[in-house]
Amino acid sequence: MNLLDTPRRGRTAAATRRGLALRGRVLRPNGGRPRPVPELVLIAVLFGLYKLARLAADGRVAEAFGNAHRVWDLERTLDLPSEVDVQHGLLQSHALIHVANSYYAYVHFPATALFLLWVYLRRPGHYRWVRWVLVALTAAGLVLHLLLPLAPPRMLGVTGLVDTARLYGPSVYGSPQTDTISNQYAAMPSLHIGWALIIAIGIIVCARTRWRWLALIHPLLTIAVVVGTANHYWLDGIAVGAMLAVILLVIRPPSRAPLAASDPVAVPEPVAAPERS
Repeated sequence: MNLLDTPRRGRTAAATRRGLALRGRVLRPNGGRPRPVPELVLIAVLFGLYKLARLAADGRVAEAFGNAHRVWDLERTLDLPSEVDVQHGLLQSHALIHVANSYYAYVHFPATALFLLWVYLRRPGHYRWVRWVLVALTAAGLVLHLLLPLAPPRMLGVTGLVDTARLYGPSVYGSPQTDTISNQYAAMPSLHIGWALIIAIGIIVCARTRWRWLALIHPLLTIAVVVGTANHYWLDGIAVGAMLAVILLVIRPPSRAPLAASDPVAVPEPVAAPERS
């Protein structure tokens, strides 16, 4: 027996013992998930501030309509596609316009909440990145709401667009004169589109399946819906897309997120090297 092989044989034996000790066990890496109760409180506070800030921008009706005329004229100068064409396509079917109104009314908040829950539970290493991107975009959007109140195209008679939610339902808005729940003069930028983009980008970054690219359907549908129902101009979506691009350059995703606790990583059993005699 070669005496020089003795240390190597000792290391091989130790590795074998460790392999036997780990047999049948699974490692569950710590994903750094924040505690749920403070996280829920934080989200509730941010949502409350979001609603209050939108209401704070209310009351500037004349300015909102003046800005709306300027946005509409700028779109025509830039030769952007007409929102009227999109709406006419929806109005070909009563069922289709009802689906579009329902998508606008009922998908925005639940889809964002479910996405945050999924990232929190399944991709905790990416959760803080997603949360701060969402917070940053919402805060930037609120600043623009305050600086540039904007009446939506459904209120602007020169557009030729109709308020599809009011005519065909369902509608989430009351009369602008009596609505104390939401600020209807905060069309720029479109946070409907912004949040939908965050969901799609987040799923593409966080998920591992090749089907993750289907998440792009959500923002594409959202764009068609908010334009076709005359709740937003094209420029509202362009503005929020530009803002999100800048935010993503500043707030980068983690290079590699740890797996969630429910995603076990099996530890392979080491194979002992054959002994030399």
